[in-house]
Amino acid sequence: MRIFITGGSGLIGRNLAQSLIESGHRAVILSRRAEAVRRDPAMWAYQVVEGDPTATGRWQEEVEGCDAVVNLAGHSVFAERWNREVRAKIRESRVRSAEQVASAIRQARTKPRVLVQGSAIGYYGPHGDEELDETAPAGSDFLAGVCKESEQAAAAVEGLGVRLAILRTGIVLSREEGALKVMAPIFKIGPGAPIGSGGRLGAAKGQQWMSWIHIDDIVGILRLVLENPEASGPINGTSPNPVRNAEFARRLTEALRNPFTPWRFFVPVGPPDALLHLMFGGVAEVITTGQKVVPSKAMALGYRFRFPELLPALRALFGEWRGTIARRS
Repeated sequence: MRIFITGGSGLIGRNLAQSLIESGHRAVILSRRAEAVRRDPAMWAYQVVEGDPTATGRWQEEVEGCDAVVNLAGHSVFAERWNREVRAKIRESRVRSAEQVASAIRQARTKPRVLVQGSAIGYYGPHGDEELDETAPAGSDFLAGVCKESEQAAAAVEGLGVRLAILRTGIVLSREEGALKVMAPIFKIGPGAPIGSGGRLGAAKGQQWMSWIHIDDIVGILRLVLENPEASGPINGTSPNPVRNAEFARRLTEALRNPFTPWRFFVPVGPPDALLHLMFGGVAEVITTGQKVVPSKAMALGYRFRFPELLPALRALFGEWRGTIARRS
């Protein structure tokens, strides 16, 4: 297959492209910084196309003849403290890219068989302890609105006879980027603790749910969606075993512990929500609330998770780091 990927130089896109190449497929990656990306030896195996996924351009011609399109474009939710401008970036990067990808597919004479539109479990909004599968309704907060708009924009391809799958991704676990890149250095030098969900001023007890997934499994689900003609509509990209924030912090502490760091331990309380809001602004809403999401469709389609449980997933990611510490000591 020839697969066109927007956001192909990001965490999920890079790993998906590598997996596709290793299986004998061809990956076409769209980038605003095509020349810089082409100079990276890790990207030499891919065709890299210059273009802005949120704007009309010649890049759209490259969709012609592709077997599939994967749209993973979007400004990082955690990259900056939220203000009006950053909220606009988050929305525009997702909604406009979905519109432009749909437009490119409309213009193509030979259309792809499938569009995989990236979304997020933020679609559901905060739901407390309620278990959510793909039939749950959209929330009413900012991120839920962004997800809903981008999904609706991508839905235009269904009228063109193109299968549409919407991947609602949870917290992706990887040492390269994302939540663990921020959390692991802190947990390595001191005790682990819950983050948020103790009330505005109370000590954090980490009761909010974290719907996580190992990077290998989100790539695996993407491969399933690309290759299985029965995979359509919303599909949750999460592990079948979400955990509360406190449990996540405890297991991360355990995964990082080794004989040479006896001071690493878990503290059952953390900073209050008010402090997180002071430090991070509006993005603290994402940190201090959560959703208990399950991947019902992926499992119904026969996907078998490599890492269904949290501790083995974390140990797989940090095993190399632990080994390096041991050798140096």
